[in-house]
Amino acid sequence: MKEYIVLSQEVKAAKEQGLPIVALESTIISHGMPYPQNVQTAREVEQIVRDNGAVPATIALIDGKIKIGLSDEELEMFGDAKDVAKVSRRDIGYIIASKKLGATTVAATMICAAMADIKFFVTGGIGGVHRGAETTMDISADLEELATTDVAVICAGAKSILDLNLTMEYLETKGVPVLGYKTDVLPSFFNNKSNIHLEYNMDDTKMIAQTMKAKWDLHLHGGAVIANPIPDEWSMDEDFINGAIEKALLDAASQGISGKDSTPFLLGAIKEATGGKSLESNIALVKNNAVVGAKIAVDFNKLG
Repeated sequence: MKEYIVLSQEVKAAKEQGLPIVALESTIISHGMPYPQNVQTAREVEQIVRDNGAVPATIALIDGKIKIGLSDEELEMFGDAKDVAKVSRRDIGYIIASKKLGATTVAATMICAAMADIKFFVTGGIGGVHRGAETTMDISADLEELATTDVAVICAGAKSILDLNLTMEYLETKGVPVLGYKTDVLPSFFNNKSNIHLEYNMDDTKMIAQTMKAKWDLHLHGGAVIANPIPDEWSMDEDFINGAIEKALLDAASQGISGKDSTPFLLGAIKEATGGKSLESNIALVKNNAVVGAKIAVDFNKLG
């Protein structure tokens, strides 16, 4: 396995020094926003992780290798590249073998982070059970990965284009803890509220770190969702964003868009319907997650 994994100089040095490391996905760069805003945001998120005491490791598949941490040149190249594959668990082998550029989703980033023994991963929102999944069976591979891979995911909940109630039911069935950070309810990505109550509301990152250490020390395999609400000033009006989501879902259905193409299409349609406000909120919540994720990683690292 080691022959496929390449650590950046920064990540390699962090490993040697025993520093806390935070994984970052690359799909948000290739499929989440346009160039050059995607590269600028990625650099800003990496710097936020550094400013809060941890080392960032943006993960991507390049030239038949799993890159754990990207150089500035690689980040620029990746952000401006065309035809980058969106990679989940099922795609990793082929993209490595074909030496194509691959952007890691939540599931693939978790897998690659675990290979490099990185325990914490910051993203925007996890995938989940899509609306209408009772007939389409459209369920993100992210949920199964959370059930089996020992990586905690810091996010603003599940993407609000999904069926949040069914997503929570699936996570409960799979034994995946959902830990609220300073919230009693599941945040709904663009909005910091929902009607879904959470069992655990933790007011400090140390308790989250201690919870994860206890879980993994007991060999209770799988990750956790650390639900961190979008800041109030960036939380979008519920009726406004839900109206944009409903319109995007209708557009996707009328155009026959489904599967792994649906999320990038829907996020793009919502951005258009909101006049770009949803993208601004998306960037803000990722940055907020980076702060919290770095602090959790630092606290976990101190536990030894």
